[in-house]
Parts: sequence; C-alpha cells; structure tokens
Amino acid sequence: MTYAPLNGLQLYYETRGSGRPLVLLHGGLMTIDLTFGPLLEPLAATRQVIAVELQGHGHTADTDRPMTIETLAGDVVALLDHLGIAETDLFGFSLGGLVAYAVALGAPARVGKLIAASADAHRPPGRESAPPGDDRMPTPADFQAWRDAYEAVAPDPAHFDEFAARTSAMVHEFPGWTGELRSLRSPTLLIFGDRDFSPLPDVVEMFELLPDAQLAVLPGTTHVGVMRRPGEVLALITPFLDAR
Repeated sequence: MTYAPLNGLQLYYETRGSGRPLVLLHGGLMTIDLTFGPLLEPLAATRQVIAVELQGHGHTADTDRPMTIETLAGDVVALLDHLGIAETDLFGFSLGGLVAYAVALGAPARVGKLIAASADAHRPPGRESAPPGDDRMPTPADFQAWRDAYEAVAPDPAHFDEFAARTSAMVHEFPGWTGELRSLRSPTLLIFGDRDFSPLPDVVEMFELLPDAQLAVLPGTTHVGVMRRPGEVLALITPFLDAR
C-alpha cells in the first residue's frame, strides 16, 4: 500500500504497468476496486496506471478539511508533482469524472486526454431536470457494497455515514461549468448510460460545448451500471487513448 503525504492528507494510490501515465479516479463513495477492478490489469498492459482514492474514500482517511471538487483536483495535481509526472491522461467515473474535468481545466498543461464517464459537468442555472426514477437509482445492494468496501479498508470504518453525507452534499451543490467547457483543451471522451442520472438531451448539450469530444452511450445501462460493463468500456477507451 502506497500513500503520498500532501495537502494535509495521506493520499492512497496504486500503480501498475509502465508507459504513458493514466490516472484513474473512482466514483463517489466507492473505491479503486469497486470502480475499476476488471480494467486495472488490461489497462496496465500498455501504460502506467495510477489509481487514486480521494479524500475520505477507501484507504484515504477523511479530515476536517473542506471537501470540494477543486480541492480534490488539487490533490491529484499534487500527486503528479509527488510522482514527477509532467503530463498524464485521466479517466474518471462520476465524482471522479468531475475531478478529472477540474484538473484539466485548472492545470491544462498536465492533462493529455480526458475520459469522463457519467459525470454531469454542465449544470446551467435554472435547469431543473426531473429526479431519476427508481429504475435509474442505485439499489440497496449497491449502497451496502459501498459500505462494505469502505469498512474493509478505511482507517475509521465507523465514519461512513458522515463521510457519505459530506460527499453527497459536495456533489449536489457543485455548480458545474459552462464557458470553461468551451475552452477545454484536452481531447475528451464522454461515456454515459442511456438510463444514467443525466437525461440524454442534457448529455448532448454538454457534448456540444466541448471543442474536441466524442460521445458514447451504452444501451440499457444505468449510472452505476456503466462501470459494470468493462468489456464495452475497454473497447471504447483503448482506441481513444492509443490514437495520437
């Protein structure tokens, strides 16, 4: 187990493989393995994979430091500095996708390509999308799996409920970006499920803001289901990352 002391955290990360770096950023309330488990070895076959557990998630202890998308992005940049990595590609799911956007927008010279799966980075004022129906929401079994994974590795297993409330508030209160997305330099691949939290018209609106983007929609797939289709995800991201 490897930790980087930075920004008041002991930030947990794992590395595999060699080659061009690819940083993996997990979903909210999740761990590296829950989000990316089946993809870790295939991705590491041709690149250096650096998988991070963000503040409060998994092995990385929570602190009383404010938790925002920007502070989490700052931790990723600090980890790149710690590892001596000048530029990397990024792949983030859900919360991790928002953090990946924040890294690419705040430190554009550090990011080559960006993959954002199920991350609603565009939240224009006044938009009142209908709440997702129960058929799109995580199930009680999903929440229990997240709790179980947290309690198995977290420094303070009893902290899950408080940490989950903080994380949920951060994600729901995040205002998103509009003009900033139009200036995003990184070639970007968006991946969503057709029954994701974000309605497809909202996804297309965000896609059209990005100057250099591709969009993939997985059929019959909810938000939490996207990363449960590793074969399709790998088939999408490999040619995107390999093209230069």
